[in-house]
Amino acid sequence: QVQLQESGGGLVQPGGSLILSCAASGRTFTTSVMGWFRQAPGKEREFVAGIRWSGGRTDYADAVKGRFTISRDNAKNTMYLQMNRLKPVDTAVYYCAADSRTFVKMPTTPRGYTNWGQGTQVTVSS
Repeated sequence: QVQLQESGGGLVQPGGSLILSCAASGRTFTTSVMGWFRQAPGKEREFVAGIRWSGGRTDYADAVKGRFTISRDNAKNTMYLQMNRLKPVDTAVYYCAADSRTFVKMPTTPRGYTNWGQGTQVTVSS
C-alpha cells in the first residue's frame, strides 16, 4: 500500500498563490495515477486535478483550469499542486490520492482512488 502525506495548506488572500505537496511512501512503484480532491464544509469531495505517474498526462476540473497546475517528481515520489489566482470558492480541505490500477481515462471520482492522505486546509479569505 501507498502512504500519502499532504503539506503546504494555509491562509491566503484572494488572488494569491499557494503550492501543495503530497509525499508518497511505501509501495510507490505500483502507483499508476495520482490526483487532488477537495471538500468544502457541507459538500461532497470533488475532483481537482489528476496526473498519470508514468507519462505525466494531466486532467483538470473546469473550475480550476488555467489557475492550477499539477505536477510530479517521480524520483522524489512527490506530487504538487500549484494554485494561482485563488478565489474564496477554493476554500476547502485538499486531499491527495493514488491508485495502482490501470485506467483508460483519468479517474475523477473518489472511488477511482484507493489510497488517501489526511488532508490539508486551504482557506482563501481577506
